[in-house]
Amino acid sequence: MNKKILIAGSVLGILGIILGAFAAHGLEKLVGTASIKSFETGVRYQMYHAFLFLILGGTSFISLKSKRVIFYLVLIGLIFFSGSIYGLATNELSSFDFTSIALITPIGGLSLIMAWVVLLIDILKAKVD
Repeated sequence: MNKKILIAGSVLGILGIILGAFAAHGLEKLVGTASIKSFETGVRYQMYHAFLFLILGGTSFISLKSKRVIFYLVLIGLIFFSGSIYGLATNELSSFDFTSIALITPIGGLSLIMAWVVLLIDILKAKVD
């Protein structure tokens, strides 16, 4: 599981850099300032959670069960939260109307919050100083 988490963190980091560069150098000619700021929020949250995966994968005192739960909550959260933000920010460039699925954004945010709560609970239960 640790290797899977570390690989996911690395891939999310790589994609975060690519998407951030795209926002900075490609989107500016295609969408407005508000859309770019929104897109950058999605990238920022993706990068935060890429780092979380790198830390989580290298940590030994978090239980395997909690790591698995955190892993899936974060993946679902990022797809719903960051993914929907990417879609909403570039909505005018797509034939799909992302505003029709905008309600998944807060569900993704809740999933990310739940992942952090699971992490906190497992840290509090750990017998580590």
